[in-house]
Amino acid sequence: MSNRKTCLSLLGPLLFAAAAYAAPPPEKPAAPALTDDVRLYALDCGHLDFKSLGMFSDTGDYDGKPGRIVAPCFLIRHPAGWMLWDAGLGDQIAQSPQGVELFGGLVHEQVPVTLVAQLKTLGLAPKDIRVVAFSHLHEDHVGNANLFAKTSTWIINDKELAWAKSEPSPLRVDPALFSGAESADVKHIDGDFDVFGDGRVIILKAPGHTPGHQVLLLRLKKTGAVMLTGGLYPLRENRMQKRVPSINVSRADTLATFDRMEKIAAVQKARVVAQGDPADFAALPKFPAYLE
Repeated sequence: MSNRKTCLSLLGPLLFAAAAYAAPPPEKPAAPALTDDVRLYALDCGHLDFKSLGMFSDTGDYDGKPGRIVAPCFLIRHPAGWMLWDAGLGDQIAQSPQGVELFGGLVHEQVPVTLVAQLKTLGLAPKDIRVVAFSHLHEDHVGNANLFAKTSTWIINDKELAWAKSEPSPLRVDPALFSGAESADVKHIDGDFDVFGDGRVIILKAPGHTPGHQVLLLRLKKTGAVMLTGGLYPLRENRMQKRVPSINVSRADTLATFDRMEKIAAVQKARVVAQGDPADFAALPKFPAYLE
């Protein structure tokens, strides 16, 4: 009996140590549940009426032709949080119900409904948006940017920011509209970037319109791939006819980006949305409906 007790007394600590050694390591924090599908909401963040659309083609295709360019915001629901892509013309313009005139009446801007009001429809406020990213820093894409300066992470292309902050300010750039970049939590990038790390929300480098212009590629469960093209294609015809706006910083970079985006769209079988085109915007589900 004494030998048995002696064996047990010696074996006990060894068994305990073996059990501890064999136990699995502590689990890592769980990744966002991929069963929770990504959704895309298209929000009306204003429009611009031009007496001449001439600046949107450097080969004279639109010279003297009036027309409208829309300035939507896009809200993405991802399991890891809410993201805003582009920030429209700015809610301050909504304070003038008839809109505002620019450049001696050559351009008329109007915001029928505020971004804040549309977020409220979903029970959200600016503080609930985890990530904000911009296709580029022209004024009709960053009008509401500073609403998100205190609580959201901004994803900004370094070349774009340096260009937009240069002096004198480039055409259609107002640094005051994105001054929140000085205090916001900024993620600086200079290339393609997987926003949530799961391949479903990807920023694509797309220079030409501006030095650090970007396109957003979404992979949705039911709809498939969707490409939001920022200022790359002001109108559908810019894509179909490869028309380069005269205001673009580089014609060569624009044409190279046209080619790359078309190849990506073909591989992904993506629905390509020309963000500035009223018909492309109208073809998306009317908010608060969404693509998924």
